[in-house]
Amino acid sequence: MNTQRSARYLPFGDSGLLIEFGETIDLKTNQRVIALNDVTLKANIEGIDELVPTYRSLLIRYDPQKVSYEKLVDRVKDIENTLKPTIMKKGREVVIPVIYGGEYGPDVAYVARIHGLTEEHAIKLHSEKQYRVYMIGFIAGFPYLGEVTDEIATPRLETPRLKVPAGSIGIAEKQTGIYPREAPGGWQIIGRTPVRLFNPAKRTPALLEAGDTVKFKSISEEEYNALIGR
Repeated sequence: MNTQRSARYLPFGDSGLLIEFGETIDLKTNQRVIALNDVTLKANIEGIDELVPTYRSLLIRYDPQKVSYEKLVDRVKDIENTLKPTIMKKGREVVIPVIYGGEYGPDVAYVARIHGLTEEHAIKLHSEKQYRVYMIGFIAGFPYLGEVTDEIATPRLETPRLKVPAGSIGIAEKQTGIYPREAPGGWQIIGRTPVRLFNPAKRTPALLEAGDTVKFKSISEEEYNALIGR
Protein backbone atom coordinates (compact mmCIF):
# COMPACT_ATOMS: atom_id res chain seq x y z
CA MET A 1 0.00 0.00 0.00
CA ASN A 2 1.23 3.51 -0.82
CA THR A 3 2.04 5.32 2.44
CA GLN A 4 2.60 8.73 0.85
CA ARG A 5 0.06 11.50 1.24
CA SER A 6 -2.74 11.21 -1.30
CA ALA A 7 -2.99 13.66 -4.15
CA ARG A 8 -5.67 16.35 -4.50
CA TYR A 9 -8.34 15.71 -7.14
CA LEU A 10 -9.88 18.81 -8.67
CA PRO A 11 -12.23 19.49 -11.60
CA PHE A 12 -10.59 21.36 -14.49
CA GLY A 13 -13.38 22.86 -16.57
CA ASP A 14 -16.17 20.54 -17.64
CA SER A 15 -13.96 17.86 -19.20
CA GLY A 16 -10.78 17.83 -17.16
CA LEU A 17 -9.48 16.26 -13.96
CA LEU A 18 -6.45 17.84 -12.29
CA ILE A 19 -4.48 15.71 -9.84
CA GLU A 20 -2.01 17.69 -7.71
CA PHE A 21 0.90 16.16 -5.81
CA GLY A 22 1.99 18.73 -3.25
CA GLU A 23 3.12 22.32 -3.67
CA THR A 24 6.83 21.95 -4.42
CA ILE A 25 8.88 21.02 -7.47
CA ASP A 26 11.13 18.11 -6.62
CA LEU A 27 12.22 14.74 -7.96
CA LYS A 28 9.99 12.54 -5.77
CA THR A 29 6.89 14.57 -6.59
CA ASN A 30 7.60 14.42 -10.31
CA GLN A 31 8.27 10.68 -10.11
CA ARG A 32 4.80 10.18 -8.63
CA VAL A 33 3.26 12.27 -11.40
CA ILE A 34 5.01 10.27 -14.12
CA ALA A 35 4.20 6.96 -12.44
CA LEU A 36 0.49 7.78 -12.25
CA ASN A 37 0.56 9.00 -15.85
CA ASP A 38 2.15 5.77 -17.09
CA VAL A 39 -0.05 3.36 -15.14
CA THR A 40 -3.22 5.29 -16.03
CA LEU A 41 -2.23 5.21 -19.68
CA LYS A 42 -1.73 1.45 -19.53
CA ALA A 43 -5.11 1.01 -17.80
CA ASN A 44 -6.75 2.19 -21.03
CA ILE A 45 -9.72 3.79 -19.24
CA GLU A 46 -12.63 4.46 -21.57
CA GLY A 47 -13.32 8.15 -22.05
CA ILE A 48 -9.81 9.49 -21.42
CA ASP A 49 -8.66 11.63 -24.34
CA GLU A 50 -5.31 12.96 -23.12
CA LEU A 51 -2.88 12.82 -20.21
CA VAL A 52 -0.69 15.88 -19.54
CA PRO A 53 1.99 15.40 -16.84
CA THR A 54 3.64 18.52 -15.40
CA TYR A 55 6.17 19.23 -12.63
CA ARG A 56 3.76 18.39 -9.78
CA SER A 57 0.39 17.55 -11.31
CA LEU A 58 -1.35 15.40 -13.89
CA LEU A 59 -4.12 16.79 -16.07
CA ILE A 60 -6.55 14.24 -17.51
CA ARG A 61 -8.79 15.41 -20.34
CA TYR A 62 -11.81 13.17 -20.80
CA ASP A 63 -15.10 12.81 -22.66
CA PRO A 64 -18.01 13.32 -20.19
CA GLN A 65 -20.26 11.38 -22.57
CA LYS A 66 -18.15 8.28 -22.02
CA VAL A 67 -17.10 8.56 -18.37
CA SER A 68 -18.41 10.70 -15.51
CA TYR A 69 -16.15 12.86 -13.40
CA GLU A 70 -16.99 10.88 -10.27
CA LYS A 71 -16.31 7.51 -11.92
CA LEU A 72 -13.03 8.76 -13.35
CA VAL A 73 -11.88 10.07 -9.95
CA ASP A 74 -12.69 6.72 -8.31
CA ARG A 75 -10.85 4.81 -11.02
CA VAL A 76 -7.72 6.96 -10.91
CA LYS A 77 -7.67 6.95 -7.09
CA ASP A 78 -7.67 3.16 -7.19
CA ILE A 79 -4.67 3.32 -9.52
CA GLU A 80 -2.87 5.86 -7.32
CA ASN A 81 -3.28 3.61 -4.29
CA THR A 82 -1.44 0.81 -6.10
CA LEU A 83 1.64 2.87 -6.92
CA LYS A 84 4.85 1.62 -5.37
CA PRO A 85 8.45 2.86 -5.57
CA THR A 86 9.24 0.00 -7.96
CA ILE A 87 6.85 1.55 -10.47
CA MET A 88 8.92 4.75 -10.62
CA LYS A 89 10.50 4.00 -13.97
CA LYS A 90 13.87 5.25 -15.12
CA GLY A 91 13.57 7.10 -18.41
CA ARG A 92 15.96 7.01 -21.32
CA GLU A 93 19.33 8.73 -21.16
CA VAL A 94 19.75 11.07 -24.13
CA VAL A 95 22.91 12.94 -25.10
CA ILE A 96 22.29 16.31 -26.79
CA PRO A 97 25.20 17.91 -28.70
CA VAL A 98 25.46 21.68 -28.18
CA ILE A 99 27.50 24.52 -29.60
CA TYR A 100 27.82 27.09 -26.83
CA GLY A 101 28.32 30.85 -27.01
CA GLY A 102 28.84 33.26 -29.90
CA GLU A 103 25.91 33.73 -32.27
CA TYR A 104 24.50 30.40 -31.05
CA GLY A 105 24.47 31.35 -27.37
CA PRO A 106 24.35 35.15 -27.14
CA ASP A 107 23.57 35.20 -23.40
CA VAL A 108 26.46 33.05 -22.17
CA ALA A 109 28.57 36.16 -21.55
CA TYR A 110 25.81 37.69 -19.39
CA VAL A 111 25.22 34.49 -17.42
CA ALA A 112 28.95 34.20 -16.75
CA ARG A 113 29.42 37.86 -15.86
CA ILE A 114 26.64 38.16 -13.28
CA HIS A 115 27.97 35.08 -11.49
CA GLY A 116 31.59 36.17 -11.63
CA LEU A 117 32.59 33.30 -13.92
CA THR A 118 34.44 32.91 -17.19
CA GLU A 119 32.32 31.81 -20.15
CA GLU A 120 34.26 28.54 -20.24
CA HIS A 121 33.42 27.81 -16.60
CA ALA A 122 29.73 28.66 -17.09
CA ILE A 123 29.60 26.31 -20.07
CA LYS A 124 31.34 23.57 -18.10
CA LEU A 125 28.86 23.91 -15.24
CA HIS A 126 25.94 23.59 -17.66
CA SER A 127 27.30 20.66 -19.63
CA GLU A 128 28.69 18.52 -16.80
CA LYS A 129 25.32 17.84 -15.12
CA GLN A 130 22.60 15.36 -15.97
CA TYR A 131 19.13 16.84 -16.16
CA ARG A 132 15.73 15.29 -15.63
CA VAL A 133 12.95 16.03 -18.10
CA TYR A 134 10.29 17.19 -15.67
CA MET A 135 7.65 18.00 -18.26
CA ILE A 136 6.98 18.84 -21.91
CA GLY A 137 5.13 22.07 -22.61
CA PHE A 138 5.07 25.72 -23.73
CA ILE A 139 5.33 24.59 -27.35
CA ALA A 140 5.19 21.04 -28.71
CA GLY A 141 8.29 19.10 -27.72
CA PHE A 142 9.79 21.77 -25.41
CA PRO A 143 11.48 19.96 -22.49
CA TYR A 144 11.67 21.60 -19.07
CA LEU A 145 14.89 20.29 -17.55
CA GLY A 146 16.22 20.64 -14.05
CA GLU A 147 17.97 21.72 -12.23
CA VAL A 148 20.98 23.83 -13.14
CA THR A 149 23.48 24.53 -10.39
CA ASP A 150 22.94 27.72 -8.37
CA GLU A 151 26.20 29.02 -9.83
CA ILE A 152 24.52 29.62 -13.21
CA ALA A 153 20.83 29.94 -12.25
CA THR A 154 19.74 33.15 -14.00
CA PRO A 155 16.41 35.02 -14.31
CA ARG A 156 14.63 35.35 -17.64
CA LEU A 157 15.23 38.34 -19.89
CA GLU A 158 13.34 41.47 -18.87
CA THR A 159 12.14 41.80 -22.47
CA PRO A 160 11.55 38.50 -24.31
CA ARG A 161 12.88 38.05 -27.83
CA LEU A 162 10.35 37.90 -30.63
CA LYS A 163 12.25 35.08 -32.31
CA VAL A 164 14.41 32.41 -30.69
CA PRO A 165 15.94 29.99 -33.25
CA ALA A 166 15.01 26.31 -33.25
CA GLY A 167 17.42 24.24 -31.19
CA SER A 168 18.29 27.10 -28.83
CA ILE A 169 19.16 26.07 -25.28
CA GLY A 170 18.30 28.47 -22.50
CA ILE A 171 18.29 29.04 -18.77
CA ALA A 172 15.41 30.47 -16.74
CA GLU A 173 16.08 30.55 -13.00
CA LYS A 174 17.07 26.95 -12.15
CA GLN A 175 15.50 25.47 -15.27
CA THR A 176 17.16 24.77 -18.58
CA GLY A 177 15.28 23.94 -21.75
CA ILE A 178 15.46 23.52 -25.53
CA TYR A 179 13.35 25.33 -28.13
CA PRO A 180 12.19 22.68 -30.63
CA ARG A 181 11.24 25.34 -33.19
CA GLU A 182 11.55 29.09 -33.69
CA ALA A 183 9.36 30.89 -31.18
CA PRO A 184 9.21 33.98 -28.96
CA GLY A 185 10.93 33.50 -25.62
CA GLY A 186 12.58 35.11 -22.65
CA TRP A 187 15.08 32.47 -21.59
CA GLN A 188 18.80 33.27 -21.44
CA ILE A 189 20.12 31.59 -24.62
CA ILE A 190 23.49 29.94 -24.06
CA GLY A 191 23.80 27.52 -26.98
CA ARG A 192 22.13 25.61 -29.79
CA THR A 193 21.73 21.98 -30.76
CA PRO A 194 21.45 20.59 -34.30
CA VAL A 195 19.18 17.83 -32.98
CA ARG A 196 15.53 18.00 -34.05
CA LEU A 197 13.38 17.71 -30.95
CA PHE A 198 9.97 17.52 -32.57
CA ASN A 199 8.96 15.85 -35.83
CA PRO A 200 5.19 15.63 -36.43
CA ALA A 201 5.74 13.06 -39.18
CA LYS A 202 7.01 10.49 -36.69
CA ARG A 203 4.81 8.10 -34.73
CA THR A 204 6.33 9.58 -31.54
CA PRO A 205 6.84 13.23 -32.56
CA ALA A 206 8.75 14.43 -29.47
CA LEU A 207 12.32 13.23 -29.01
CA LEU A 208 12.09 13.57 -25.22
CA GLU A 209 9.41 12.73 -22.70
CA ALA A 210 8.92 13.35 -19.01
CA GLY A 211 11.16 11.11 -16.94
CA ASP A 212 14.02 11.00 -19.44
CA THR A 213 17.53 12.17 -18.54
CA VAL A 214 19.49 14.63 -20.69
CA LYS A 215 23.25 15.16 -20.81
CA PHE A 216 24.60 18.02 -22.92
CA LYS A 217 27.81 17.52 -24.92
CA SER A 218 29.78 20.56 -26.04
CA ILE A 219 30.74 20.48 -29.75
CA SER A 220 32.68 22.73 -32.11
CA GLU A 221 31.21 24.83 -34.90
CA GLU A 222 32.71 22.41 -37.41
CA GLU A 223 30.92 19.50 -35.73
CA TYR A 224 27.70 21.51 -35.57
CA ASN A 225 27.82 22.31 -39.28
CA ALA A 226 28.52 18.68 -40.13
CA LEU A 227 25.50 17.54 -38.10
CA ILE A 228 23.13 19.95 -39.83
CA GLY A 229 24.57 19.06 -43.25
CA ARG A 230 26.37 22.27 -44.15
